[in-house]
Amino acid sequence: MRYLPLTDADRNQMLTAVGVKSMDDIYCDVPAEALLTKTVDLPPHQGEMEVDRAISAMAAKNLNAAEAPSFLGGGAYRHHVPATVDAMIQRGEFLTAYTPYQPEVSQGTLQYLFEFQTQVAMMTGMEVANASMYDGATSCAEAVAMAGRATKRKKAILSGGLHPHYREATQTISGLSMTMNMADPNYSGDEDLISRIDDETACVVVQNPDFFGHVRDLAPLAEACHEKKALLIVVVTEIVSLGAITPPGDMGADIVAAEGQSIGNALNYGGPTVGLFAVHNKHLRQMPGRVCGETTDTEGKRGFVLTLSTREQHIRREKATSNICTNSGLCALAFSIHMTLLGEEGFARLAALNHANAVALADKLAGISGLKVINDTFFNEFTVQLSRPAAEIVEALADKGVLGGIPASRLYPGNANMENLLLVTATEANTGDDMDALVTALTEVLS
Repeated sequence: MRYLPLTDADRNQMLTAVGVKSMDDIYCDVPAEALLTKTVDLPPHQGEMEVDRAISAMAAKNLNAAEAPSFLGGGAYRHHVPATVDAMIQRGEFLTAYTPYQPEVSQGTLQYLFEFQTQVAMMTGMEVANASMYDGATSCAEAVAMAGRATKRKKAILSGGLHPHYREATQTISGLSMTMNMADPNYSGDEDLISRIDDETACVVVQNPDFFGHVRDLAPLAEACHEKKALLIVVVTEIVSLGAITPPGDMGADIVAAEGQSIGNALNYGGPTVGLFAVHNKHLRQMPGRVCGETTDTEGKRGFVLTLSTREQHIRREKATSNICTNSGLCALAFSIHMTLLGEEGFARLAALNHANAVALADKLAGISGLKVINDTFFNEFTVQLSRPAAEIVEALADKGVLGGIPASRLYPGNANMENLLLVTATEANTGDDMDALVTALTEVLS
């Protein structure tokens, strides 16, 4: 193994150094009832070919989103990733690199992170971005914590259109230091957040496009926040949307927390993904994570440096703005490579194609009996209301070889208002044949 270089002699030396005789001794403090009493139910040791055959057989039981008409979204989106991206990120100097603790010797890593920051700032309409976060949900949680520090207030208002996973992550991570004012889940897109803002409000968190696909003009909300000296945090789960709709910064956002998975990063069974985080200059020193900067050396040559690093294990860790321990550097590199290949015009064309496909699909679905498209506005994802529970419909569609979308009840279990709602997404990866397959299957299932 290239990445596990230790020998048995190395391990024995480490065991001796910590004063134990075997690995079992390491677990002496674990209660007996928590220890396994028998071997794990896995096949015995096999060769590479046998393992590959067994795993492939198990994988074949899945309905693969890459091999079937797929309209899944809900925060993770299927887009085409050029082969160039994987070819480049698998270079050894990128693939095995970790956080540079002597950053200035890692000029290549610093340069791509600098380029990544520039791209994110431009896309979001903000002035500065950091060198990535874990994912969109933790980025959202960090944004709420940052708003509390910046305003010295404790109340955060979370929109009912915010992705439920983001709501839960924010409650878990920032709930100890902040009070969460949760709006009820809102699939109609007409919630009133302005009336909730008061002199104790640190921030309002709103997603655009929201979880149910609605696109909003956030300028009035931003103005209301600023009148009360609160911050507006805008969450973007589908970053491709920023190629078509007004960037959050241009609508008055103070912090943008986003998920960058759609660019350069395939679905990968749920991860890893890359969190984006951008602010205006006045909030730069409250921003979590790291910031890479450009400079010149003593000979006047262009160079890159780690300008700000607010991490907990560094020398001034008691002043850290976050306890985030690393960044999704390889995913950020994939994002930056893909964005570089697209360019500004290509990014706009990609967004236009996504929207056009979604409009075409919505028009096709609107003609099905027992189905109603809820959204008046959307980018590439929208919500439909079915005449029967969406979870049942999705299972029936899967039996017909179509991944028809995400039942809202899956993410809001026990909420009767969500039972018949289905989230449907169309990207550039969906063909006309895919759409026809969904329409045919839905018509059959609903009838």
